[in-house]
Amino acid sequence: MEQKVARRSMEWNGNHSSVTRFVLWGLSDEKELQLILFPVFLGIYLVTLIWNLGLILLIRMDSHLHTPMYFFLSFLSFIDICYSSSISPRMLSDFLNNEKMIFFIACATQCFVMIWMSLTECCLLAAMAYDQYVAIGSPLQYSAIMVTSLCGRMIAGVSVIGFLSSLSLTVSCFHLYYCGPNIIQHFFCDLPQIISLSCSNPFISQMTLFLVAIVVSISSLLVILLSYGFIAASILKISSGKGSTKAFNTCASHLAAVRLYYGTALSVCLCPKSNQSMKQDKVLSVFYVILIPMLNPLIYSLRNKEIKGALKRLIKRGIALCQSDSIWAGLINPLRKMERAVIIGRIIAKVY
Repeated sequence: MEQKVARRSMEWNGNHSSVTRFVLWGLSDEKELQLILFPVFLGIYLVTLIWNLGLILLIRMDSHLHTPMYFFLSFLSFIDICYSSSISPRMLSDFLNNEKMIFFIACATQCFVMIWMSLTECCLLAAMAYDQYVAIGSPLQYSAIMVTSLCGRMIAGVSVIGFLSSLSLTVSCFHLYYCGPNIIQHFFCDLPQIISLSCSNPFISQMTLFLVAIVVSISSLLVILLSYGFIAASILKISSGKGSTKAFNTCASHLAAVRLYYGTALSVCLCPKSNQSMKQDKVLSVFYVILIPMLNPLIYSLRNKEIKGALKRLIKRGIALCQSDSIWAGLINPLRKMERAVIIGRIIAKVY
């Protein structure tokens, strides 16, 4: 079966063959398990979309949330929607298909979007850490430092860094020559596995992957650690215990998101690549690429009084709007009845 799929995924050019499609192995090759996993991951994907879109709309609709912190948070939700959408729909369709083949260009596109969103989120977490540092370290100058133009430039900067890094990785990987094995032992186009399938020298692609990981990921982590070092020093200077607790609660959600993101990412990267660890790698990848986009809005909302307050205000406005509609209906209905009575009276008068 594997050989038949592999042959259909090859294209002959003279004396050479080139890969036109890759085969995604998926989470499991057991059909019964795939049918069970389909509704589970469909539910996760829908919850991810609803929670992140809901958070974006709430931040947009409530003027109390028009601050740099929530501006960054709404962009994080947008990234999570794009990140999840680059993987989940394809994975869901593969649960229902016998042949899990993906075209070469589709695989490159998935890789590009996934890496772009992942690296952008990595840089955004560093920008959010700097925002937390300014809010706690210099609260009086916060509004003067974190102006709208600076926030816009920071968002544009992290997006461009993610885009260029992803473009360099995708081009260097898919510019290689693929002529033989085309089975990816994963449920998405995993870049290191794709590079290992190449028939040409992958040295440049591997070096590009290594440099991007060092320059973007590690430097972002260093910025986060440095920011939290200054935050810790600022909290220790606060004399009152209540003030220290409030300052810590301000950055607790972001710290939890950073630990979740980098903890899972490092576990995936440091996991030894062997047949025995492949299942563990898939489980960690599910958590990293599927669950984290769903959990991020929950992490930032559960203990956030401002978001809870904005949600309560939105519900009150909705109730008030419904009540105003019922009041208007109560005023209009009697008028319509009176109008009908007048019309009927006129008709009767004309008859008699």
